[in-house]
Amino acid sequence: MSDQVFIFIALGLYFAAMLVIGYLAFRRTKNHEDYMLGGRDLPPWVAALSAGASDMSGWLVMGLPGAIYLSGLIEAWIAVGLTIGAYLNWLLVAPRLRAYTQVSRNSITIPSFFENRLRDSSRLLRILAGIVILVFFTLYISSGMVAGGFFFESSFNSDYLFGMLLVAGVTLLYTLFGGFLGASFTDVVQGLMMVIALIVVPVAAIIAVGGFGEVGASLDALAPNHLSLIGGSALTGGVVLTIVSGLAWGLGYFGQPHIIVRFMALRSPREAKTARCIGMTWMIISLIGAVFSGIVGIAYMSQKGIDLTNAETVVLVMSQTLLHPFVAGLVLAAVLAAIMSTISSQLIVASSAFVEDLFRLVKKEASPKLLVMLGRATVLFVGIIAALLALIPDDTILGLVSFAWAGFGAAFGPLILLSLFWRKLTNWGALAGMFVGAAGVFVWDIAWPEMYELLPSFICALVVAYVVSLITYKQGTERQNEILQEFTDTGTLLTVNGVGRGARTDRMTP
Repeated sequence: MSDQVFIFIALGLYFAAMLVIGYLAFRRTKNHEDYMLGGRDLPPWVAALSAGASDMSGWLVMGLPGAIYLSGLIEAWIAVGLTIGAYLNWLLVAPRLRAYTQVSRNSITIPSFFENRLRDSSRLLRILAGIVILVFFTLYISSGMVAGGFFFESSFNSDYLFGMLLVAGVTLLYTLFGGFLGASFTDVVQGLMMVIALIVVPVAAIIAVGGFGEVGASLDALAPNHLSLIGGSALTGGVVLTIVSGLAWGLGYFGQPHIIVRFMALRSPREAKTARCIGMTWMIISLIGAVFSGIVGIAYMSQKGIDLTNAETVVLVMSQTLLHPFVAGLVLAAVLAAIMSTISSQLIVASSAFVEDLFRLVKKEASPKLLVMLGRATVLFVGIIAALLALIPDDTILGLVSFAWAGFGAAFGPLILLSLFWRKLTNWGALAGMFVGAAGVFVWDIAWPEMYELLPSFICALVVAYVVSLITYKQGTERQNEILQEFTDTGTLLTVNGVGRGARTDRMTP
């Protein structure tokens, strides 16, 4: 049996497993809330692994190792920033968002939470949030499809278009029918595959090269600056900007709808702590594996005389040359898992943005069957648009992901934090902050390309939301009294659930 046959068997088993899980989730999906949020019944281990897998995408096993391979550990500041941001997101946002979205009229999407939390009768906040989600997720999903095309092109000398369409088609199929539960449970399998692959591949490469000593010797000869966290040079302005930009990635976590929606789907706020421990363990191991893959890849490629034309395929090439074809096939399936897990989660959130946050503004009373049908239709439509954008990729995977990540982080991150922890946020402050954050990533990307656009956009959005809220805040109105009561009720719910931090934030002064 040829090596290719083993690999195709492994990939075939993976695709079949995803479709089976999607079908089982389809049978459990009874109504619109099930399709969009799993009925708020997600166990902590599912929420943790699902959030991690949907978060990391193809950049974890392709983009990040490729960046490390080319530039060294200076690119690892992205991993450091993400780790800090993810921990704070689980610690601060997860329990309170789970409680607040339940208290605030059982909000099941981020835009509906903003509208309900701030009593926005203009509906502009919900509309703008829905549009932001559709625009940036279409770009984000397109980046995943690009990764799928590169995957097949690099792994099998296949046509880019064939690979991109295959990944898009299978992911659309199980997401279309399985909904949120399908995306979440496939994420669990995909998350486990990713972390195992990122342990097996670098360890096998280190052994093949001859141990850590040989890896170090090769790096000293080939890329002596790659082991330096500052790129082997003095702390110049450019180096500082690179480090700050890498750390700034962590700010993006507070505003990623496909991640924080997992917080909203937890069975209770108290389970956020368990999920945090599981999720952070998975994340740290995965990031270390990705960084090691990029570093060890330099020594391995040199020793084996392999000319790597695309640095983002370093994990793919090592897996195919190091491991038994069937195991290599499973590793390749793990790369697909990283890509597809994010696409599926983002499709669901984009679908909910259209159905829950835009369509229901026009037709408030709609049957559950119609809502589920529209949800599936939106998944298909957004998937097709993203696939059309991916036909001719004009950026790296990491570049595409970083821009979409910045868009969500700047548009939603400041508002999530202010909504949860500041009583005086107003609908006009939130609307102004969201607009400045979303538009800012386009402006700063052009005006200051050396700095990651997320950081200045996040700061500007936070300041604008704060200042406009102070100007438009009206104390003592019926609407404001309702908002303050929900703020208090959220703290009470957290206290009942044994989340001490919630009780303290409830007593924060305005």
